[in-house]
Amino acid sequence: MSRRGQGGGPTAYDFRRPIKLSREHVRTLQMVFESYARSCGTLLTTRLRAVSNVSLISIEQLNYDEYVGALANPTIIGVVTLDPLPGTVLLEIAQSAVMTAIDHMLGGPGGSQPERPLTEVEMPLLRGLMERMLGELRYGFESMVDISPKLKEIEYNAQFLRAHAPGDAVVVASFETKIGAEECISTLCLPFNTILPVLSRTEAIVLSAAERQAKDTALRNLTAGLSAAPIDVAVRFQPIRMRTDDIVDLRPGDVVPLGHATSRPLEVTVHDIVFAHAVPGNQGARLACLVVPSPNESSSKESGRP
Repeated sequence: MSRRGQGGGPTAYDFRRPIKLSREHVRTLQMVFESYARSCGTLLTTRLRAVSNVSLISIEQLNYDEYVGALANPTIIGVVTLDPLPGTVLLEIAQSAVMTAIDHMLGGPGGSQPERPLTEVEMPLLRGLMERMLGELRYGFESMVDISPKLKEIEYNAQFLRAHAPGDAVVVASFETKIGAEECISTLCLPFNTILPVLSRTEAIVLSAAERQAKDTALRNLTAGLSAAPIDVAVRFQPIRMRTDDIVDLRPGDVVPLGHATSRPLEVTVHDIVFAHAVPGNQGARLACLVVPSPNESSSKESGRP
């Protein structure tokens, strides 16, 4: 079976999300999050004294309500700001992994833990651990932008959060997190409008010289192809209004008076869009028109005279 037959068919296009992450943007974020994952795995191993590993699984663009709907309940969600970038970022970790991490920090063996709210002793430990993890996120982004992640609050249920509007686009990075024998999927949710300007600024830096050349060549080919594409152009008089019975009674030889002034140029249109003005004429035996300045340009020039 060919590769096309294995899954190279058409992909769905969501008109509610016309702006998509480009391949270059995904590649840039992949480098950032893979660096963060490696650093975070080392941090957890050192801090918890248990073999830990964090690896990037996927990067995808979703609506905020889709992201929230896919989260478990309860779960641990850190509400984060990335100064000076605007918007709110969410760092989500499964409660089972959090309880295992806290057990290791308190000298326990880890393993399966009960699901319950954190105590007043455990909450500062979790907050300190998440702040250390956010510090690694800063190092991951340092090649793109200098940020200062700050943990504002910790929530248990994403349904109660109003960090974004339901239809807002977000970029979600999913990580496989292993703490000892405990495994879970943790996520990092960033607003699309927050990360897109940063990606656009750094795109030229991330691309290699060969990739930039290939992109410029593709742009030139696309521009040349569009420039040579044939289109239908029409030259028209000012439209008039007629009654239906007058149109039905028209016969060859009838004269229809036009409302177009002789001093007013004709409109040059493509698909009913006016892009120029012209006066009628001929070139040899063929009808032709001469493109002239638009009436607005002519009036502005005349008003500017002393």
